[in-house]
Amino acid sequence: MRTSHQKGLRAEAFAGLYLRLKGYRVLEERWKTHLGEIDLIIRRGRRLAFVEVKLRGTAEAAVEAIHSKNRSRVRNAAELYLQKHPEYNDWELSFDALVMVSGAWPKHIRNAW
Repeated sequence: MRTSHQKGLRAEAFAGLYLRLKGYRVLEERWKTHLGEIDLIIRRGRRLAFVEVKLRGTAEAAVEAIHSKNRSRVRNAAELYLQKHPEYNDWELSFDALVMVSGAWPKHIRNAW
């Protein structure tokens, strides 16, 4: 039996593969800061997205799991990322979600918040 942590890591790996197949370039996976972690940082063209990946039993539960604390953590970590990578400051920025349910294709929600 897999632990929740192992399932989450596997979901993030699958999410990265899925987004690559959609034409995105994955710049970072599990980018960690003292403020928190960003699951994926991706780009396509001049669009840079910070992605929160959620695997749950239902799509509704996955969306509900992206609560204000998660959004704040990702937003704060994204600010640090942009400080370290000023080349992206004039790009289109987005906070996306990748909602995953076992046995179904992921749903990529652009501009989730």
